[in-house]
Amino acid sequence: MRSSVRCSSAVIAALLLPVVAGRVSAQASRSNGVTPGYSPTSAAAERKLEQDAIGGPVASRARTHSAALSKEPHVAGTPAQKRTADYVIAQMKAMGLETELRQYDVWLPHATSVKITRLGATPLVLDLREPAIPGDPATALPQYPTVNGSSGAGVGEGELVFVNYGLIEDYAVLDSLGVSVKGKVVLARYGGSFRGIKAREAEKRGAVATLIYTDPADDGFMRGDVYPEGPMRPMRGVQRGSVYNGAGDPLTPGYASTPGAPRIPLAQAVLPQHPVVPISAANAQLLLQSVRGTDIPARWQGAMSFRYHVGPGPTKVRVEVTTDAATKGTKAIYNTLGYLRGTDYPDEYVYMGGHRDGWGPGAADNISGTVSILEAAHALTDMAKKGLRPKRTIVFATWDAEEWGLVGSSEFVEEDSLRLQKGAVAYFNQDVAAQGSSFGGGGTPSLRAVLRDIVKSVPEPKGKGTVYDAWRTASGLKSDTTEPAMGDPGGGSDFAGFYNHLGIPIAEWGFGGPAGTYHSAYDTFAWMDKFGDPGFLYHATAARIAAAMALRVANAEILPYDYVEFARTMRRYVPAITKGFSAKGWDTTGVSALATAIARLERSAQAFATTRDSVLAAGIARPAQLASNTALLTVERAFARPSGLKGRPWYRSLIYVADVDNGYSNMNFPGVNEALRANDRGTAMTELTDLTQRFGVAANAVDDARRLLTAK
Repeated sequence: MRSSVRCSSAVIAALLLPVVAGRVSAQASRSNGVTPGYSPTSAAAERKLEQDAIGGPVASRARTHSAALSKEPHVAGTPAQKRTADYVIAQMKAMGLETELRQYDVWLPHATSVKITRLGATPLVLDLREPAIPGDPATALPQYPTVNGSSGAGVGEGELVFVNYGLIEDYAVLDSLGVSVKGKVVLARYGGSFRGIKAREAEKRGAVATLIYTDPADDGFMRGDVYPEGPMRPMRGVQRGSVYNGAGDPLTPGYASTPGAPRIPLAQAVLPQHPVVPISAANAQLLLQSVRGTDIPARWQGAMSFRYHVGPGPTKVRVEVTTDAATKGTKAIYNTLGYLRGTDYPDEYVYMGGHRDGWGPGAADNISGTVSILEAAHALTDMAKKGLRPKRTIVFATWDAEEWGLVGSSEFVEEDSLRLQKGAVAYFNQDVAAQGSSFGGGGTPSLRAVLRDIVKSVPEPKGKGTVYDAWRTASGLKSDTTEPAMGDPGGGSDFAGFYNHLGIPIAEWGFGGPAGTYHSAYDTFAWMDKFGDPGFLYHATAARIAAAMALRVANAEILPYDYVEFARTMRRYVPAITKGFSAKGWDTTGVSALATAIARLERSAQAFATTRDSVLAAGIARPAQLASNTALLTVERAFARPSGLKGRPWYRSLIYVADVDNGYSNMNFPGVNEALRANDRGTAMTELTDLTQRFGVAANAVDDARRLLTAK
């Protein structure tokens, strides 16, 4: 999972991505006793089924799954990771699911050695290991080397330069100070952007190696007691992670790495060429405390007990990384799939997925998500054995190699793209489902109302009412007309292939809290049992939400998308574009046309909701139902442009994507906004026209769905 120390709990969509507090949709059908997508009779039956599903997950069984799956480090491409796939498949078979173990052979070179030497009068070879914690046996097991995934191999040697978070803005400050990193080793803090962006920007400016550490100010002792006394990162804890800025196998861009698929030459892959190594705060201190040269801006000072300096030098560092690229660069990865076939619409699919791989034992990231999926599957298969099967097929998936660039899920989406484009109704992502008690959720605006409604029926496990009640209380909302903030699907987890690539609506949720063990050897079962989720109550609660969400969408007579909320969310993004165009002196006529198109989608959605509710109350013929649902499936796909974004063809969504210069933060209307930032007037106008037309296509699809509901 991609995360950032700006939110070291690394748990929930609302923390992973920029959030927007939303007004209650005018389509307040729930308050009128209507469940969108259901007739009054079927709604009552559905809510009873959901309550049965909510009662299915078991905390003690979740604890057993967590212990089994996080007993050892299981990096993608290792035998230990294959064992997690075998475990999941065995569990799914025991439940009675149809299972599939899908293999892909992908470019996944592992580090075989790493060495960092402080040169000079007092040379020192750094001890890069994370020390074992007494009482936590998993921390004493062999660890993956402290090398970032997809790091370049080789040797980089030079004076050290401290670049703060290594953001583009930080390099602008260095330029103003007259400091160059060409030929230097850079030291950057984790946080503020994806680590792959840090590596890209350092290499672009001529750095010969990049070191990245987590400052104690961000997820260490400044935030709380450190492990094992508390949940935060010890000084010798290390955050590993990929520095690949793409998605999927880098040698099969845009198509699946199946047998016989052509591979592009490695030299054409967009991968770092220089060594990129994560180090602990303790090792960063050994290097940084003797750096002098240029003084730092005040805001660059971290929590270690000495004054930071930019450099360059006099500290010199030698960084050496070797990998198995020449001998074993390609490795097998394994996705697991469990199918609960639908009774009425078996070729329409509700997907629920999360990744299994980690950088260590991975109890939080992402065994917690895997456990949530398994427990939701337990609940729904138990119901199926009693004859209560869903109407649509529910697919329980666990993905491999997410940590290396969303590889497993991307390969699956690329291979199954035709089936997904035709029949995928929704994707529900579970990435760090539980490592605390604070709920957050997000996803595409069309599914937010469903998620809010479901959590109103799920008990908060510590007696705080429902999950929704606790969520509202924690959000500090004072108005009944305002909903808790929800995250946008910019990127960074396995929903990307479904939404950012194909335009399939997604939702995600989880429970977070104080945590500093992200991507370290200390993300263990013992840590989870003591600090993250004692009793595994929130693992079970995430699964309760998952089971009910899957049923709500799988059993709907008319797919319960809320395009009123979707349009109103889109409307909030327009003023920033107007302001940006005006500031540059550009004609804003096209922006006004976009606003008009969004308003038309909102009107179409309101009319559709009214017609849907009345038709369902009166009874609907099956042909009309099927035809209307088929039209609804095309609404958000209209925003997935086959040619993709300029410079990033794999990312097709014109609604949301991760910021190309940040990697974490969400970029809405990326075609327009990236051109605006680049001061490219021609591209901005072209993108604006395309986006406006696509809102028209989406509105037409909603109108078609309404017309087909009443067609004879």
